[in-house]
Amino acid sequence: MGLLNNFLHRKQKKGQLSQIGEKQSAPVVVAKEKKAEKKVEKKESKVKAAKVHEDHAGHAHVEKKSEKKAEQATKFLGKNTTAFKVLVKPLITEKSAIAESKNKYSFVVVRSANKNQIKTAIEEVYGVKPANVNVANIEGRRVRFGRSMGKRNDYKKAIVTLPEGKTIDIHTGV
Repeated sequence: MGLLNNFLHRKQKKGQLSQIGEKQSAPVVVAKEKKAEKKVEKKESKVKAAKVHEDHAGHAHVEKKSEKKAEQATKFLGKNTTAFKVLVKPLITEKSAIAESKNKYSFVVVRSANKNQIKTAIEEVYGVKPANVNVANIEGRRVRFGRSMGKRNDYKKAIVTLPEGKTIDIHTGV
């Protein structure tokens, strides 16, 4: 009976509104206008907060967040850098910590990277030209998860040897 009561209740409301001479959609239209005004205000405030610059033709463009990050990276490293695409992360293990005393640092790199790309990436990021770069493709270990068998990801490891007296700090932020 609940559905029938709701239906009758709506009919009565429509009848009351028609007697007063008001349209039922009037409150809905006012609410939509208020929402549209709020959206316009939000967009205006975002445009004020964002940087606006003009191109060579005099057209105004709003700078996006991704453009800001790319600009910061180019300020730090230079215009045509692929260093952060090549170097994934420093590899920090007991064995690599011992090798650091011999000026050898280990990194996980992209599987498609070669020795020259790794060398230039280290030079761009850390400002030290490596003396030697050794590379190894490491196959992921087979592991068990309960009853099912699994496999860790394969990766490429680069062991970078620095010249005597040069060091880099790979432990900050780890």
